[in-house]
Amino acid sequence: MIALMPVRRTDRQLLWNLLQKYLHELSRWYAQALDAEGNYPYRWFDAYFTEPDRVALLILDDDIPVGFALLNAHSYIGEAPDHVLAEFTVFPAYRGRGIASQAVQRILDVYGGRWEIKYSERNTAASRLWNGIAKKYHPQSHDLGDDETVLAFSTELRD
Repeated sequence: MIALMPVRRTDRQLLWNLLQKYLHELSRWYAQALDAEGNYPYRWFDAYFTEPDRVALLILDDDIPVGFALLNAHSYIGEAPDHVLAEFTVFPAYRGRGIASQAVQRILDVYGGRWEIKYSERNTAASRLWNGIAKKYHPQSHDLGDDETVLAFSTELRD
């Protein structure tokens, strides 16, 4: 069963480890250098434990962490969203079973309001996921250049 669990301070190292795996996977689409310790820098990591407008969630499948989501309210397009899905992943071994779709739908249901989701067009799996999920919310698509797109929508369905 899929569950979302807010990341606690005691889960900080777990989130860091998962984030590193995710950033490694993203390095196929985004050039990012490793730091001197062999990690991918993520300058906002600490903010998820100190800033109230940031939320870190673990995605669990039968109590096993299979991914995570990082939410904030910092717009990519100069708007005033309630939530931005800054980072999201379900790891490869757990894909193809609908976990990502279920997790995202739960996130959208729990954290209602105006949303932004950014993805790389080169990541065709992400493009399919985000466009498929956002379709029922009638998203506005914003081209950021460099093959990046932001979908902006409200989870309150239109008539």
